[in-house]
Amino acid sequence: MADYTGKKIAVATLGCKLNFAESSAIARKFVQSGFQEVSAYSSGVDVCVVNTCTVTEHSDKKCRNIIRRIHKLNPGAIIAVTGCYATLKKAEIEAIEGVSIVLEQDKKGSVYPRCLELLEGSLCSPASAEHIFPACSFGERTRSFLKVQDGCNYFCTYCAIPYARGRSRSVPLDVIEAQAKELSCKGVKEIVLTGVNIGDYEGGLLPVLKALDRVDGIERYRISSIEPNLLTDQMIDWISSGTKFQPHFHIPLQSGSDSVLARMHRKYDTALFASKIEYIRKAMGDVFFGIDVIAGFPGETEEEFDSEVSFIRDVIKPAFLHVFPYSRRKGTLADRMEGHLPEIVKTARVRVLEDLSDSLHAQYRQRFDGSLQQVLWEGRVKGNPKLMGGYTGNYLRVERSYDQSLIGHITEVEL
Repeated sequence: MADYTGKKIAVATLGCKLNFAESSAIARKFVQSGFQEVSAYSSGVDVCVVNTCTVTEHSDKKCRNIIRRIHKLNPGAIIAVTGCYATLKKAEIEAIEGVSIVLEQDKKGSVYPRCLELLEGSLCSPASAEHIFPACSFGERTRSFLKVQDGCNYFCTYCAIPYARGRSRSVPLDVIEAQAKELSCKGVKEIVLTGVNIGDYEGGLLPVLKALDRVDGIERYRISSIEPNLLTDQMIDWISSGTKFQPHFHIPLQSGSDSVLARMHRKYDTALFASKIEYIRKAMGDVFFGIDVIAGFPGETEEEFDSEVSFIRDVIKPAFLHVFPYSRRKGTLADRMEGHLPEIVKTARVRVLEDLSDSLHAQYRQRFDGSLQQVLWEGRVKGNPKLMGGYTGNYLRVERSYDQSLIGHITEVEL
């Protein structure tokens, strides 16, 4: 392996936790051959990888702005762009000044060798894409993201991700176990399982959970996001039986209106969603539920929106809402639907849902005032080095005076 000591690599990441895990895997390849990893906005960068997202038009615009800023700071740097936006809009990105190479999602595993070819001035020949690119994140924090699956077969009408990441495919179980053991050896205490649709893991997700639960050294697991119809009763029963998996679920709802869910081509209705939440609460108690919601889907009426707010506020009562305004994605079925709403309407509905989220989160946290909780301390609070932060098992953020000796350890704290 060539020695690139003195060279600098930067990786700019947008979007989901899966992207962050993949970016970390890419960066490690460069560091292992001598590169120094620096911020994307540092000077003297030799290679910069931009790992893109295309969930919304805002994501696309942010990607373009980041690329232009990097090129302005380091006009001589190799800029390699990959990810979902790079897959759907390759020609658009290639036209941006400073871009050296664009590698689609299925070529993400070849970013490292292709960049080295450019750095050495050799002719770039297409590399065969890996069936699936295993990835996990390393960093200063004691929590890591571990990729178990990629792609999606669902093709919801609003979503461009299946076109960008392809069909569902799974990281082999032995690879997942090996990466978890490696993370454990590096002192990681908590692993978050990531993927595009991890509940669609080939052969079922439960065997993966059971295998990971046996890995020594890892004290906590979380599932980043899982479709409600794929979160089985058997999985919930096993998790609640005394495992390392925490009482915290991120479950996409997208709409609290059955008619909107049908137009979205989601694979459940509000009755199924509510019954799943109820089943989990009966099995595990007062669980932290994070819920994804899209505001202003084409044709969404005031009545449909009101029913959504009522369903969230009065029926499922989650601890937090991840709210997104609907964004048109070319090539999706929703883009061709009638009844696209004005931005002012979508913005107003986002505000209503965000206010509801603040209220629900305050109510959830208040229920634990005075209780004793186990907190995994992760590191300094950004912007205030005198404080350190961490999370309880049910994902409540806790801060205290900084104490280096506690980083990576779980201690009992009264909230």
